[in-house]
Amino acid sequence: MNEQLLQYIWQFQYFNARSLATTDGTPVQVLNVGMLNRNQGPDFEHARIRIGSTLWAGSVELHLRTSDWDRHLHQHDRNYRKVILHVVYEDDVAGTAALPVVELKTLISRSLLHRYEGLLNARAFIPCEKMIATVPSIILNVWKSRLVAERLIRKGALIEDYLEVNHQHWEESFWWLLAKNFGLPVNADTFEAIAKSLPVTLLAKHKQRIQQLEALLLGQAGLLDGRFEDPYPVLLQREYRFLQKKYNLKPVAHPVHFLRMRPGSFPTVRLAQLAAVIASSAHLFSKIIREDSLDAVRAWFRVDANDFWHYHYTLNESSTMKVKSVGASMIDNIIINTIAPMLFAYGNVYGNDQLKEKAIRWLEETKPEKNSITKGFECLGAASQSAMDSQAFIELKTRYCDARKCLYCSAGNYLLKREK
Repeated sequence: MNEQLLQYIWQFQYFNARSLATTDGTPVQVLNVGMLNRNQGPDFEHARIRIGSTLWAGSVELHLRTSDWDRHLHQHDRNYRKVILHVVYEDDVAGTAALPVVELKTLISRSLLHRYEGLLNARAFIPCEKMIATVPSIILNVWKSRLVAERLIRKGALIEDYLEVNHQHWEESFWWLLAKNFGLPVNADTFEAIAKSLPVTLLAKHKQRIQQLEALLLGQAGLLDGRFEDPYPVLLQREYRFLQKKYNLKPVAHPVHFLRMRPGSFPTVRLAQLAAVIASSAHLFSKIIREDSLDAVRAWFRVDANDFWHYHYTLNESSTMKVKSVGASMIDNIIINTIAPMLFAYGNVYGNDQLKEKAIRWLEETKPEKNSITKGFECLGAASQSAMDSQAFIELKTRYCDARKCLYCSAGNYLLKREK
């Protein structure tokens, strides 16, 4: 037993309420359990409890033991002056004589406690993997929708940080997040720093010359240092030195990483592709807000890097010819990790539910991610049909299952309260 479980049991009344009474035998009837308080003060506020013949309104405090009241020094805390009932798992001492005390130990189902202990101690991909198949699909589908919304809101926190720094500039924020995702997990921080060092207004001045865009991105990444034999890198180096002096630019301090990466994902290639996206677009986020067709949006990102990169993965070595296009999987990544979070955040800020619905709809129209988490759920019979599913499963696994927050999970709730 822990206090989280005790809160859960009280909140959903998972005990024998017909036998509820204070430790001195006075009958207790719960008319309203109150609202769970996650801030300082009693666990539940605005409760309505009938104790004997008297109706009380106020707060309810929960503890594992009665003696915890004094041990936590609540008797000296003004926040607890409105407590009308002290609910405990075990009444060990008469520590709150001024308050009526209810003990739940003998009123809670043993099977509920056993199931909860089993979930906490499970050593598996997810705690309920042996039981999740028994959860009705309607419960899982509603829960997945909520998980996706939670994930988008949480991703929106980064966007809010961007907006605070750049004075509510949504196009700039979109550029920063887009660049971060082009860097993939390995170089995300470096690409984000590069984007923050090159404002969209600066890039717009050079969007007609792809070489200058590449020079700015590669130069800020520190990739144009040293000597080059090929004329094109020499050109980029010369362009960067001129632009660096003109705009007083300083390369970012973050290093770029090539180790254990497929050549197609090298930072040089990704920066070249990013330059191509910039060259072929203008006011991209504004266009995305207005556009209803995801296919049209996909087309804006389906670009090829400059010709030099068809024969190169790095600035120093040539390779066999391969067009360095922004592929379908990368575009899916952009939709999932840039476009949908930005749309949802914009809709949240301006109270536009249609944009939030569009963000989720576009996730439903995007292929699911393939990773260890989605494969794990697939093995349990819960295959992802779209990016909405895969995002929901990632949120579920990382934010609930790994943290053993079964009490806050709809599937966990169903499994805990079922009779068998």
